[in-house]
Amino acid sequence: MRCLCMDKGVIGANFYVMDYVPSRIFADASLPGVEPEHRKLIYSELARNLAALHSLDPRSLGIGDFGRAGNYFSRQISRWARQYRATETETITSMDKLINWLPDNVPATEKMAVVHGDYRIGNCLIDPIEPAIAAVIDWELSTLGDPLADLGYVYQMYYISTFEFGLGGKSLEQLGIPSQEEFIWEYCQHAGIDRVDNLQFSVIYNLFRLAGISQGVYKRGLEGNASSEIALTFREVVRDYADTAWNMVEAL
Repeated sequence: MRCLCMDKGVIGANFYVMDYVPSRIFADASLPGVEPEHRKLIYSELARNLAALHSLDPRSLGIGDFGRAGNYFSRQISRWARQYRATETETITSMDKLINWLPDNVPATEKMAVVHGDYRIGNCLIDPIEPAIAAVIDWELSTLGDPLADLGYVYQMYYISTFEFGLGGKSLEQLGIPSQEEFIWEYCQHAGIDRVDNLQFSVIYNLFRLAGISQGVYKRGLEGNASSEIALTFREVVRDYADTAWNMVEAL
């Protein structure tokens, strides 16, 4: 971003000016057409960039009021539970169980950092030549919150097989993509920490959140208001995410 103009007299509408970043965009998390050794480097970059974001001090950047302090997970769980109930079209037992389980299992300690809210390969601009991330886009869900939420969000790709942004069921070794353990190790190395606590909780929470978002897409599809042409296929996606999350709870 370079500048924001709120004077509609200039071009007839509010507008902003931003940099053009030459890049490649991959909606598919398996990075088709990329050499295996480059896939590994790009995923290492994915972990490094996230750790770098979480290392920023919001107050020193002048954005200490970018979000409410404390109780991030509790607020988010409450919000998405309300969103889900408002668009609910059928009973999904696993979703009901998650709505009851999550509030009672929020980690006791929360950290505060800038969180992206939708951090994944599809929102990273990859350099046209080098296996490096040139920029990160789609910041509309960003706020101050627990960095664990971001990490769990990108980490859930290992559990998701629906659509293209998941890696579930794919041969990571053949693709050259780091395993779950390798990805977390990369993040920890760059974040300067020994381990990540409560990661499973964050993955469960994020699958629940995705289920809530998908339910909204499905409901809009039923009402004929969805922007996605495949909105009606989200019915099974909601159940799949919720069931996967609840299976993880039972495995704890």
